[in-house]
Amino acid sequence: MKNKGLGEFEELVLLAVCILEGNAYGISVKKEIEKHTGRSVLLGAVHITLYRLQDKGLLSSELGGSTSKRGDRRKRLFSVTKFGLKQLTQVQEVRQKMWQLVPNLNPGL
Repeated sequence: MKNKGLGEFEELVLLAVCILEGNAYGISVKKEIEKHTGRSVLLGAVHITLYRLQDKGLLSSELGGSTSKRGDRRKRLFSVTKFGLKQLTQVQEVRQKMWQLVPNLNPGL
């Protein structure tokens, strides 16, 4: 698979799925991103991104158990693949290298 890079929102979704360790589904991912970024996120955007990342091979999913609270519907639970972890690591390394190259913006402090 050709590496096309990750968009910012894709990176946030992948990170949220990692944080949620096996309990990542649309609403939980949405809440995790909002908790850490302080910005509002549309559930539809999260769902679209989860499936796009799965199509790219960065996420896998399986159906969880059904509950009466959900009208006996099952949640689709997402997890990060080895390829997804590799992509996240590469993004982190690039960002760290670039931050190290930023000259001191406030030399007088």
